[in-house]
Amino acid sequence: MAAAVAMRGSSSDGGGYDKVSGMDSGKYVRYTPEQVEALERVYADCPKPTSSRRQQLLRECPILANIEPKQIKVWFQNRRCRDKQRKESSRLQAVNRKLTAMNKLLMEENERLQKQVSQLVHENAHMRQQLHNTPLANDTSCESNVTTPQNPLRDASNPSGLLSIAEETLTEFLSKATGTAIDWVQMPGMKPGPDSVGIVAISHGCRGVAARACGLVNLEPTKVVEILKDRPSWFRDCRNLEVFTMIPAGNGGTVELVYTQLYAPTTLVPARDFWTLRYTTTMEDGSLVVCERSLSGSGGGPSAASAQQYVRAEMLPSGYLVRPCEGGGSIVHIVDHLDLEAWSVPEVLRPLYESSRVVAQKMTTAALRHIRQIAQETSGEVVYALGRQPAVLRTFSQRLSRGFNDAISGFNDDGWSIMGGDGVEDVVIACNSTKKIRSSSNAGITFGAPGGIICAKASMLLQSVPPAVLVRFLREHRSEWADYNIDAYLASALKTSACSLPGLRPMRFSGSQIIIPLAHTVENEEILEVVRLEGQPLTHDEALLSRDIHLLQLCTGIDEKSVGSSFQLVFAPIDDFPDETPLISSGFRVIPLDMKTVKRCQIPNYIIHYPFDCSLGPYDGASSGRTLDLASSLEVGSATAQASGDASADDCNLRSVLTIAFQFPYELHLQDSVAAMARQYVRSIVSAVQRVSMAISPSQTGLNAGQRIISGFPEAATLARWVCQSYHYHLGVELLSQSDGDAEQLLKMLWHYQDAILCCSFKEKPVFTFANKAGLDMLETSLVALQDLTLDRIFDEPGKEALFSNIPKLMEQGHVYLPSGVCMSGMGRHVSFDQAVAWKVLAEDSNVHCLAFCFVNWSFV
Repeated sequence: MAAAVAMRGSSSDGGGYDKVSGMDSGKYVRYTPEQVEALERVYADCPKPTSSRRQQLLRECPILANIEPKQIKVWFQNRRCRDKQRKESSRLQAVNRKLTAMNKLLMEENERLQKQVSQLVHENAHMRQQLHNTPLANDTSCESNVTTPQNPLRDASNPSGLLSIAEETLTEFLSKATGTAIDWVQMPGMKPGPDSVGIVAISHGCRGVAARACGLVNLEPTKVVEILKDRPSWFRDCRNLEVFTMIPAGNGGTVELVYTQLYAPTTLVPARDFWTLRYTTTMEDGSLVVCERSLSGSGGGPSAASAQQYVRAEMLPSGYLVRPCEGGGSIVHIVDHLDLEAWSVPEVLRPLYESSRVVAQKMTTAALRHIRQIAQETSGEVVYALGRQPAVLRTFSQRLSRGFNDAISGFNDDGWSIMGGDGVEDVVIACNSTKKIRSSSNAGITFGAPGGIICAKASMLLQSVPPAVLVRFLREHRSEWADYNIDAYLASALKTSACSLPGLRPMRFSGSQIIIPLAHTVENEEILEVVRLEGQPLTHDEALLSRDIHLLQLCTGIDEKSVGSSFQLVFAPIDDFPDETPLISSGFRVIPLDMKTVKRCQIPNYIIHYPFDCSLGPYDGASSGRTLDLASSLEVGSATAQASGDASADDCNLRSVLTIAFQFPYELHLQDSVAAMARQYVRSIVSAVQRVSMAISPSQTGLNAGQRIISGFPEAATLARWVCQSYHYHLGVELLSQSDGDAEQLLKMLWHYQDAILCCSFKEKPVFTFANKAGLDMLETSLVALQDLTLDRIFDEPGKEALFSNIPKLMEQGHVYLPSGVCMSGMGRHVSFDQAVAWKVLAEDSNVHCLAFCFVNWSFV
């Protein structure tokens, strides 16, 4: 008879065996199958029963009557231990399979590199021979000058010609995916490893732009191919993909003629489209291949009328190679090789179309990350809040992005048309009378009858503004740029059939916003959340009505270490989780520009004397060079930038394009009023972004700009002198090594001081008013948002007790030392410090102006 065995004795909670007094520790107790079955049923419901629950089990199960309570406790401890060991064993086996597959990938990559080295050595030897035999090389009859003849064009008008093109495309694609057809170099910042997205490389010295990625995913090859072929589901820039023709091929494969449309990333450039042949087939080793290339000529695809807003781009042989992996899963190779016709965009934006890194970030790694996300959701590794299904939340993200992209591109076939301006072309107004918005209470209504959507959009150039910091600030400090009445107006469109202009029923925003996370991608590139804005009624009659506003919001790239191709904050008002009706998406997009070709000495002139007109409009061919140069509006002279000498080489990489688009529902009789309101609102947002950009700029000019923003605050140079003088007065030592310099020199030294210096108001509720660079880094905030933080918010409970207990001493002797402890950043992260010093800052009249703090040797926990 099979039996389960447990050692007689008790055990600690750690699961080890303990000797029971009066019993032989080597004696075992055998359980019958019926007893094990009864215990397993209890374990399934409660793996760790309490003592009373175990006593109840002995009473209710007669078959366990001869088992002592301590033995029951030992059985559950052993059962939990076996369960834990089983899970750990499964995890280690999965890690081992992943490492084995990764090792195989690396060995293949090493073999490919060895072939490439051999090829380069051979070419080098051939060139040396050519140089030593110059007379022979000039001889036209020399066989070394023979060139490979170009393959004749295949006839794409019949099936046999298409099949020939497909086989040729397959060969070229495989030579890029696993061969040496392209000189691949590892993409900076993308190191391979078991936890990385994969092996990512970009092209060097080839036609167009190309990127390649190899990675492991825990999905079957057929499922991976199905996902990757559905490009609009994972490539946010893909507007539409339509299969026009499908021809069966050998091995159960297919040849398809595909027309693809891409969105424009900003209002300053036209959208792209492709007319391609896509070939899907199975290799002899069981691998699945999907390869694709453009067909010659620009007349293919839909009619010219429907494609007039696009520039026809070319896709060189690209695709996906998916191989089954031992033990389950797939090894995926992705190649994207494009010629995006960079000539058709303004010169300042051409890096977006000439950089292989941008293609790698937007397409290649995006595809690999998406299938990894699907794999983790399928395996149950990812669990989202509110019990929402991952596919549903992913659909919300896609709809938010699509609505925002539709607003930026403004395609005619979607019903968009440009409205007349007011003489200043800084903001473009477009209207769409075909869009319908569904109400939560009715089946479907239009805003009034008739009506539609008005979109106000603008694009501008940013200089020395970190994109992640800007987007994060816009997300966390909505009150700095948004108008609550506008938000209330947009939200009201979801609840009523009639829209009124904001101002008819003014509301007051409490300044509080609550962010409720819903979902995020594996590496936190995207975060989906609900934002609740708390409103306050202005009259007693409205006090009983809820004035809160809910927004569905998508954040992309808010991590400062993010290397994404774009950083976004997109949101739309919701009444409940929306149905299939398009969302009224609005928001911001910041796209970094690749500045590798821009020399450092060009920066000062570039900031001030940018050769474009400071106006804005949608791409229309003739006005492709129009943009709004935000950097030149910051009133920073080139001489100042040159004199500061603080611009690092990294500042060259802080050039980016910001696109703003806001959508407003309207009724026909209010169209002009809503258009005027939309234009003015976007202009106010542009002004707010200018103020924020000056404050968060890492350059010295950003510091000076931030000083001008803070109201009710003395000149920063004056405050720096007061801080240093007061420190010496109270502590008897100098804060800075050279405290006898002029005020501007003191400010510069204080700003770059290694420890965090913070100043807060001398009030009942102290508010921070100034911080040096280290202080802003510690609090993870900016000079503009500094005043949102209060002194009590940054200390934990022990820190508050230490501070409050020392306040009498601080008031009496003017300074106090605080012990080491932990405080909180503005983002809620814990920050440890070795010591803190607080002292009173005295003004010229010897009155206390503020309190200053110095946090020594701080670091994030």
